[in-house]
Amino acid sequence: MTSHRKRNLKRFTFYNMDLQTEITLIPRLLVALLLGILIVLDREIHGHDAGIRTYASVCLGAALLTIINTYTEMADQTRIVANIVSGIGFLGAGIIFRDSSKNTISGLTTAATIWASAGVGIAIGYGMYLIGITSTLLIILLLVSHHFPFFKAKYGKETRGNNE
Repeated sequence: MTSHRKRNLKRFTFYNMDLQTEITLIPRLLVALLLGILIVLDREIHGHDAGIRTYASVCLGAALLTIINTYTEMADQTRIVANIVSGIGFLGAGIIFRDSSKNTISGLTTAATIWASAGVGIAIGYGMYLIGITSTLLIILLLVSHHFPFFKAKYGKETRGNNE
């Protein structure tokens, strides 16, 4: 190995995790997967873009990368989480479409909830179950709120504007 390469490898310490520790981390991945599925159920029922596999993958992937980040010693522990946030933002940007002929924008809610589900995955990856579950419930409440009679009466029959 070249000295430059050895120098770069010295910055990282990788852990050979014992099986017992890995087994204790598996529930985090399962909870993240479940919460990702719960977030998208209303949208899946109504046929919106980005289905169960997308949301569950984003939430699970964010949790996985956060767990790996937690057990990898590096100089800046925030790098991986920051890249999850920006990477999912990039994914969300590809979901948003503008139709100039109809003067509409679609995909904003989908992009925002995918980004929020990554946040849930990050929380679960760090072992913040209460924050992750509470955030999931709040996201679900937000997504189903357009079915509430109050919103239908105030904003008309259909509250989904041009931002779905």
